[in-house]
Amino acid sequence: MSPTKPYRRVLRHVTTGFALLLVFLALIVPDQITRLPPGNSVWTALVRIPVEALVAGMLLLSLPQKGRFRRVFTITIGVILGLLTVVKLVDVGFFAVLARRFDPVLDWALFDDGFNFLVDSLGRPSAIGVAVGVAVLAVGLVAGMTWAIQRLGGILTAHRARAWRGLGTVGVAWVALAALGVQLIGGIPVASYTASELAAHTALALPNDLRDRERFAAEVKIDAYRDQPGDQLLTALRDKDVMLAFIESYGRDAVENPEFNGAVLNSLAANTERLAKAGFSARSGWLTSPTSGGGSWLAHSTFLSGMWVENEARYRSLVASDRLTLTRAFKNSGHRSVGVEPGISFAWPEGQFYGYDHIYDSHTLGYNGPAFSWSSMPDQFVMKAYHDLEHSKTDRPKLAAEITLTSSHTPWAPVPGMLDWDAMGDGSVYGPVVADAETPQSLYKDNHRVRTEYARSIAYSVDSLMQYLEKYGDENTVMVFLGDHQPNSIVVGLNASHDVPITVVAKDPKVLDRIASWGWTDGIKPDTAAPVWRMDTFRDRFLAAYGPENDPH
Repeated sequence: MSPTKPYRRVLRHVTTGFALLLVFLALIVPDQITRLPPGNSVWTALVRIPVEALVAGMLLLSLPQKGRFRRVFTITIGVILGLLTVVKLVDVGFFAVLARRFDPVLDWALFDDGFNFLVDSLGRPSAIGVAVGVAVLAVGLVAGMTWAIQRLGGILTAHRARAWRGLGTVGVAWVALAALGVQLIGGIPVASYTASELAAHTALALPNDLRDRERFAAEVKIDAYRDQPGDQLLTALRDKDVMLAFIESYGRDAVENPEFNGAVLNSLAANTERLAKAGFSARSGWLTSPTSGGGSWLAHSTFLSGMWVENEARYRSLVASDRLTLTRAFKNSGHRSVGVEPGISFAWPEGQFYGYDHIYDSHTLGYNGPAFSWSSMPDQFVMKAYHDLEHSKTDRPKLAAEITLTSSHTPWAPVPGMLDWDAMGDGSVYGPVVADAETPQSLYKDNHRVRTEYARSIAYSVDSLMQYLEKYGDENTVMVFLGDHQPNSIVVGLNASHDVPITVVAKDPKVLDRIASWGWTDGIKPDTAAPVWRMDTFRDRFLAAYGPENDPH
């Protein structure tokens, strides 16, 4: 006997075991594995019987032992399973960050945002390295899965009789477990069909998206306010300057999660006192955003249009329609409608849909200071620029401004500090702040500090808005401010809600009297028990509350 044969035998067993493990994991690991309870229970999720393995094994045993058709069949199965495994890994990432599955038709544009996040967090060389590594992994998975299927197919053929008996026994067990609905943890059945479900979801993505687009296009046209004359819109706010302000990533956890909410609670408490001394009052509640961890434009369009916009197809369909938005409603009622969008640095044709008379973007707000990672400029500067460019003008119409604040966008480093409102100039004063600040790459070495810096960024955004009201607001100023979505999972974990705070602030008591029936909490901090509404319901509630149908006279 050749002395190398025992080693070959061991090598065959090891490679066969590896092939079996690779295929087994590809078939049974759920795409929400990261959302399962921590500890040993995650490993318990691997105790499953994949029906796909039974079906594929029986088909392989039924084919001729040799021939071109068998080769094509095994290669096809391997490539399909490899591609599904890549999709599953992408799903795991999407559930971790956006709390939903990857849409293979609509979500390709989000990879650019993901790469930019890596650049901010790790630096460009490391981000490129990660991107290359992911591409190599995807190709390797497809090639490796194809090899594994061919390897296991050969083993089955070599032990045909025993393979039939084993598959038959396991098949009976699968049917029994499926009939009894046996589950171990997290509602995951032992009788697995994970790969089939994922394949169906992927294959049906395009027809499902097309059907949803048709339904949504029909729903957009159903609008009680579509043909309402401008003089019948927002009559109770006709003599008010109104700001609709979005705070990036201002989610419910920023207020209620005791692990990191200290800075936010301190800001809310301090600003409550400051506003009260300035004569302002507020009411607060909760809205459920259509997105989490990212996709701010989906939340903005949902809030302003009264439509549930949870994906890119719906967004594109909406902005191509003539749906009445809150910003256009204010314009129709006689306000000058402006968009203040420091995060926009390129052509934005969607702005026409919102009905703005003018849009200020990152190039037209007069900022000549340094960027704060993703955020092109600090929130306080944005508010001061709005005042200088629009609010401070005399002999002007009433204003309705939609303002998007970006200082609380990932990666939350560096976080600006509040400055004297009259000392910001063109923003050059922020140069030393950025030069001396911690880098995102350094911050992301400590997950706890990522959370606390996130909270500091939210507190800064709240301070920017509330101190603006204190300094520049008057009895004819009304502000509605809210979060667009929760931050990503590195801050809130994998099972956070999609709820965000919303607050209405005004000095005129009649403004808040109009929403007394909403049951919202007094002040700028919503109570845990305050009502929770879907974000798409707000537009109609707001138009009704401040329209002639709710006129107390």
